Amino acid sequence: MSEHQPSDLAPYIQHTLIKAGTTRDEVIAHAREAVEYGFNAAMVAGSWVDVVARELAGTDVRVASALDFPTVGVMTSAGKAAEAAELVRRGAQEIDIGVQIGWLRSGDHAAFRRDIEGVVAAGVPVKVMLELPLLTADEREVAVELAVQAGAAYLKNASSGQVEVANPTSIRYLVERAPDGVLVKASGGITNAEQTRALLDAGAALVGTSSGIAIVTGGTQESY
Repeated sequence: MSEHQPSDLAPYIQHTLIKAGTTRDEVIAHAREAVEYGFNAAMVAGSWVDVVARELAGTDVRVASALDFPTVGVMTSAGKAAEAAELVRRGAQEIDIGVQIGWLRSGDHAAFRRDIEGVVAAGVPVKVMLELPLLTADEREVAVELAVQAGAAYLKNASSGQVEVANPTSIRYLVERAPDGVLVKASGGITNAEQTRALLDAGAALVGTSSGIAIVTGGTQESY
């Protein structure tokens, strides 16, 4: 991957716009940017999924959203499952989810797994934000195992750069433990092409970032 030009990174990038106060015009522009630059997906908040789905209809760009995020592990499992079904109804093709780290750390492994299963039941690929820096070594192993058992399509190192700046060490950790058919997405503070290449070289199949345009044009910008 290291020999490629920045523009070659676009198919691996999930172009992300999830922040408070985003307007309809900004969301539409975001979707159009995803098409213009050839990104893998446009990632938006659930309230804008239907708008983005209409904008991306007939293109190769996927519609992605996130739930129980940016504050992770605060929704009920029933609420999360219902929201996942609603997002799919509105046009979401992939869903990234926060998980119940508190349940995991409390030893309630069955509830942790069922929480993920409820979202998987919506019928689209689910990417599980594992928040690796918040877990002990043993908890990390259990979290990966439970996420895989629950049907996760992707394992993610973290939900945002506030938890962890995505790095090759965390990505390799997940890649080494992901069984066949389960992929890894890197997330958190990804701001430039060099960093993106390193994550892909470590085994990430996708990267999620709000700095996608800067990355593919060889620039740098703040990511959230």
